[in-house]
Formats: sequence, C-alpha cells, structure tokens
Amino acid sequence: MEARLSGKLKGLVEAGLDVGYCARTGQVDIRFVAEGPDAESIVRQASEITYEDLGARIYGEGNASLEAALVEACRQKQWQLALAESCTGGCIAHRITNVPGASSVLHTGVVSYANEAKTRLLGVAPATLQAHGAVSEATAREMALGVLKASGADLGLAVTGIAGPSGGSNEKPVGTVFMAIADAHEVQVVCQRNAYDREAFKSVTANQALEWLRRKALGLSLEA
Repeated sequence: MEARLSGKLKGLVEAGLDVGYCARTGQVDIRFVAEGPDAESIVRQASEITYEDLGARIYGEGNASLEAALVEACRQKQWQLALAESCTGGCIAHRITNVPGASSVLHTGVVSYANEAKTRLLGVAPATLQAHGAVSEATAREMALGVLKASGADLGLAVTGIAGPSGGSNEKPVGTVFMAIADAHEVQVVCQRNAYDREAFKSVTANQALEWLRRKALGLSLEA
C-alpha cells in the first residue's frame, strides 16, 4: 500500500509534500505535511489522491477511531448490533463501549467461550460442534444467527478462532478465525489467518470485525 500510494504522490512529494506512515496493529496512519504558499493546495491534492486510491479502506481523519466510525454509521441507519464473541473475549464490545453514545447502537454482547455457552445461549447445534468444531464456518454462522435472533438487533456478529499458542492443527493452524455477520436477509462468513501472539491476535481480530461491521452499515463491499 505504501509503495503504491507513494508512486501516485510522487509529483506532490517533488513539490514539497512530506508523507509519513505509522503502522500500528491492524491499521496504518498516513500524515501529510507541506510548507509554503501552496501548502494547503498540496495537502488537499494528496488527500484527494489517497481517497481515490484507498476508498472504503479509509475510516476517518484526525483522531477518529474505527469504533467511533462504526457507531456513527450504525447511528445514521438507526441500527443496533449484537455480538457473539469467543476468541476475542469481549474485546469488540469493549472497543465499541469506549465510544460515547454507544448505548444507542450496541444492544447485546455475549462472550460464549465454552461450547456449552455457544449451545445454551446462542442455539448452536451440538451436532454442528461435533461435526465441524467450535472454530468453523458452520459454528460462526450459527453463532451470528443465534445472537441476532436472541437480541432482535439489526446485525449479529460472531467471531470464533484459535488464539494459541496451542490448539492448532494442519487444517486449522493457530491464528485461524472465522467471522460471520447476519442480518434479516443473509449470513456472510470469512476466514482469516491472524498468526500473532494472543494479545495481538485479539486486537487484530477486533479491528477486522469492527471494519467489517462498518462496511456493512455503510452498504460497502465486505471485501478488502
């Protein structure tokens, strides 16, 4: 991403634009600085090029957070969210509730860490767990549908994965995570490979889930 964007900004860099990148867990901050009489125009052009190139990947400017962007997108739609978290242990709900006014958006948060909780609280079929395992597309799908049904919210999100350092297999290595989003019309599921330590795994997975929810609320493609 940096190389591609730098190529498109080359002319502005030659005209005095300073571009800074700061990579953090799950995201990259981009900073534009220019001096002189044309500074404002140069920065504006750089911003326009960046939006054209990255589009929906950009969630905000300044001190905006991903969770705040999600809350605002849901507030505009008057949507409520229901979360079924396993491997993230409530991290997604924590991030959302850090945003003032999140009570108008977040309806329910269930940390269904044990298989028994997935069955009892979310209605995941024991047969599904037996056949596919807790970390699977089928289980994520039933978790999302279950929390959506139990809450009556507009969107149901489920995450289930293997945070490690043990518990992986050749088929499902450590870092495997399934995320599902359900609404009244469909369920969409994606599988990610987040091969980090446990804390980073939770942070990156939460970022992915928040971004996926934001895109869903804005009517954007869930693909990167």
